[in-house]
Amino acid sequence: MRERYDAIIIGGGIFGCYAALYLAEKGAHVLLVEKEVRLFQKASLVNQARLHGGYHYPRSVATALMSDAHKERFTAEHRAFIHFSFEKYYAIDRYESFTDAEQFERFCRYLNIPCVRVDTHPLFNFQRLEALFRTVEYSFDPVLLGCWYRQRVTSHPRIALLLQTRVEAATALGDEWLVALRQGEQANRRLVQAPIVVNATYAATNAINRLFGAATLALTHEISEIAFAASPQLAQIGLTVMDGPFGSIMPYGLSGLLSISSVAYTHHSISYEDLPTFACQQPETDPSCRPDAPGICTSCPRRPTTNAYKMVAQMRQYLSDTVRLQYLFSYFTIKTKLKASYIDDGRPTEIALLRERPRFYCLFAGKVNSIYEIEKML
Repeated sequence: MRERYDAIIIGGGIFGCYAALYLAEKGAHVLLVEKEVRLFQKASLVNQARLHGGYHYPRSVATALMSDAHKERFTAEHRAFIHFSFEKYYAIDRYESFTDAEQFERFCRYLNIPCVRVDTHPLFNFQRLEALFRTVEYSFDPVLLGCWYRQRVTSHPRIALLLQTRVEAATALGDEWLVALRQGEQANRRLVQAPIVVNATYAATNAINRLFGAATLALTHEISEIAFAASPQLAQIGLTVMDGPFGSIMPYGLSGLLSISSVAYTHHSISYEDLPTFACQQPETDPSCRPDAPGICTSCPRRPTTNAYKMVAQMRQYLSDTVRLQYLFSYFTIKTKLKASYIDDGRPTEIALLRERPRFYCLFAGKVNSIYEIEKML
C-alpha cells in the first residue's frame, strides 16, 4: 500500500519545518520526515543564535545583504522568541584581523546598517582591541523557536509527521516519486508517493541527493562545539571580534545563558568528503550515526573533549579584569558549509530544482533568517 502526498519534506530543522508549513498553508498535503526522535535536535538548536544583520560578513557582501534582507520579516514573525534589549558590539583585533576599522565602517555604510565607534568601555580591554563598534544585532531563542515550530507542525491538519524515520530508496515513476521509508528498526518498509520532494537535511544533504539521483554539492563538514557560560557583567552584552581567528560571546536567546563560539576552537574535526565522515563514527556497532545518516553529537559518548576553556581564555583577552565568566556546558553538532565559503567566509543559501520530472529540490542554508528564500523556489 502506498500513501500519497502533494509533497515530501526530508529534514526536521527550521528549514524543513518552514517548507512544510509554507506548502501546507498553500493547500498541499505534506509529509515531513525526520530521522531523530524530535524536531529541532541538531544545527537548528546548536548554534550561536545570532539573528544576522549583515555585520558578520565584511568579505562577503552577498551573504551580508541576504542576512539583512530577511531580518525585519523574521523579527516581525518571531518576536516572542527574540532578545532585543542587549548591547551588541563588533570589534577589530589589534594584531590579526583581516578587516581593519576603516574597512568595517565603510562596509556598514554600504549596507546602511548602524555602526558607531566606541572609544572607551569599562568591560573591554582596549590594549588588545584596535576598534570597538556599537551595532544593532539580536539573538533568537532556539529552544523556544523549536517548541513553537513543533507545535505548529504537529497541529497542522495538512502535515503528517514521521519521526525516527529514514529514507531508504527513491524511484521516479513518471511525474511522481515512490519513496521507501523505514521507521525505527522495524523490518517493514513504508511506501509513500508524491510529485515533489524537498531535501532540507543540512549535514545529510548529499546522502539524500544521491538517493534521488541528483547532483551532490561541494561541501565540508565539521564537528563543532558551542560553549555556554554565565557572567553577571556580560548578561546583556554581546561581543564579536572579527575578522579572522577570533570568537564571539553573546546572549543565547532569552535563556539567560551566554553562548561562546570561536573560529580556532569551535570546530574539532573536519571532513572534506561528500558525506560527513569522521573517525568517531562506528556504524557497525552504533548505526544511529553514519556518514549517510549523521546523528546527534551532544548525546554521543564519543563526542570530542571540550575546547570550552580555550574559548573562554580566548575571549578573556578582550575583556577587562573585572569581568567574571564561568563555563557551564557545551552542545555539539555537525556544521556543514559549501567549500567555496572558505574563500570569503560567506554563507550563501542554495535552493535549487535539481530534477524536474519528478521535481526534486535541494535546500541548503546555514542562516536562520534565510528561511524565506524557500518561497522563491517552491
